[in-house]
Amino acid sequence: MRGWVGALRAAAVGPGSVPGAFRQRFDFGGRDVASWFPGHMAKGEGWKRSGLTTPLPRHRSPGAVLQACGRCGPPCGAPTASSRCTTAHIPLSGRNPMLREVLGIRPHVLVLNKRDLADPQRKPTVLEYLKQQGCSHVVFTDCQRDDNVKKIVPLVAKLVDDSPRYHRAESTEYSILVIGVPNVGKSSLINSLRRLHLKKGKATAVGGEPGVTKAVLTRIQVCEKPLMYLVDTPGVLPPKLEDVETGVKLALCGAIRDHLVGEDIMADYLLYTLNKQQQFGYVQRYGLAEACDAIEPVLRRVALARGRTQKVKVLTGTGNVNVTTLDYSAAAYEFLRDFRAGCLGRVTLD
Repeated sequence: MRGWVGALRAAAVGPGSVPGAFRQRFDFGGRDVASWFPGHMAKGEGWKRSGLTTPLPRHRSPGAVLQACGRCGPPCGAPTASSRCTTAHIPLSGRNPMLREVLGIRPHVLVLNKRDLADPQRKPTVLEYLKQQGCSHVVFTDCQRDDNVKKIVPLVAKLVDDSPRYHRAESTEYSILVIGVPNVGKSSLINSLRRLHLKKGKATAVGGEPGVTKAVLTRIQVCEKPLMYLVDTPGVLPPKLEDVETGVKLALCGAIRDHLVGEDIMADYLLYTLNKQQQFGYVQRYGLAEACDAIEPVLRRVALARGRTQKVKVLTGTGNVNVTTLDYSAAAYEFLRDFRAGCLGRVTLD
């Protein structure tokens, strides 16, 4: 409650509170990255202990990587490529720099999942930036609808076949390591590939929160011709985030649990971003008269529209009285949930 009082007071008196005048920068209140995300710093340190940065035995070492940017195999067939997966909401913030150590010189494909939720007009800019960073093999996907997923298997096969290092006559199968930060759709990608190529159901659990996959799984077949296996891995954050803003973006996309950051800050930053990008779909959705720079009137409308109230005990001269007030925390959660479901428009945070 104290956090909400401070946040709403700052929103009410801060710069840009005049209707139609929006903030040019977001004030994080002097928060420090290390103190704000201490649990995830420790988890990031456990990256090496998980064995993912330690060279694996020859029969278990992946030969290629799929990095999924949201959201140890058996002794046969060394993995030949990798896929990194992230969500198209955060094509830049959602990439863990530590994963570059894992990739080495293996063929590498970057999968930007949840393309249906990202701003399509930002796609050329994102692709150009990634190309400058040396990431030239990028696939935008929507694993819920199997959109664009079919491009992955032939692309990975071509990259591996064109790499002299992996021309091994004794091996006719492909083994792909799927890596990325939490909750960007790595497991959904594997299940989508199985539906498309094998006509089979889920092989690995998925969820809307980070941490569903907790251990490196065995290889999962996703295609018959060519014979291809994928290895699902837990989402891993870097031990140190670049800045507070990157952390908030990761939290908005579900890579960090909401309560570790604070729904108040996340909701306010989301509103700031929507206004900055002139995404005013929230005005009509919540029945506002006009776009708002302050978060308080937005959450008030959300709470009223969704019936988010709470009973608060007030001490008076005649005793305790239960008073019904608007639940701003629940309203913030509804606001964030609408964003994640695409109800506020297609938004790219980076």
